[in-house]
Amino acid sequence: HHYLIFDLVTGGELFEDIVAREYYSEADASHCIQQILEAVLHCHQMGVVHRDLKPENLLLASKLKGAAVKLADFGLAIEVEGDQQAWFGFAGTPGYLSPEVLRKDPYGKAVDLWACGVILYILLVGYPPFWDEDQHRLYQQIKAGAYDFPSPEWDTVTPEAKDLINKMLTINPSKRITAAEALKHPWISHRATVASCMHRQETVDCLKKFNARRKLKGAILTTMLATRNFSGRCRLWFPLLRAELGRAATVGLKLQLGALGRW
Repeated sequence: HHYLIFDLVTGGELFEDIVAREYYSEADASHCIQQILEAVLHCHQMGVVHRDLKPENLLLASKLKGAAVKLADFGLAIEVEGDQQAWFGFAGTPGYLSPEVLRKDPYGKAVDLWACGVILYILLVGYPPFWDEDQHRLYQQIKAGAYDFPSPEWDTVTPEAKDLINKMLTINPSKRITAAEALKHPWISHRATVASCMHRQETVDCLKKFNARRKLKGAILTTMLATRNFSGRCRLWFPLLRAELGRAATVGLKLQLGALGRW
């Protein structure tokens, strides 16, 4: 018999924890993205690309204050050799997809850094850099890298934070910052002297609305899937589902063994 032992993660979603806090600052956002980047770096060092980094997959280890951030849901993860790039298929969540995936270009580890840039943007102001109800227009925005830092919400964000976002949301993946480089960025490595400690109430308020919208979308999707008639497709989908679960388990085992070897 073979047994896999995984962490018990009981703290819920990171974004839900943030909106429940009495105090949340740019420095807190820096600490959050640092932990995410550390997890991404470990994955990349083990030859694993997550491909679906988003708020729903950022969990807290426990309900204790200061609990560690954990990456979850490796169902779309792939294994790569070094800096290998190839067309691994269209995978991910619309608002977090990178330009190279949308162009159907060869891609690799850099797709995770693009998603980290989107997450960091949301962590700082409570809404995403790319948004449109029409998916085609959303994808056009992403491929063009069409985002900005509008007033007044971005006026109180430090230039260093914006610089890190710009380096993550670089259209050319070969010029995009890596996880290791991002962790050395002054906004993270010198957080105490660079990142603002001012409470960001407007960010918290926007995050509450953002959380509510994505929860509603998730509930609608779940209802649609539950009410569909799958009877004619069962024979097709079940083998594919088993294959996906098997691949996710393989990737999870590799990361677990890598963690044991590293720590």
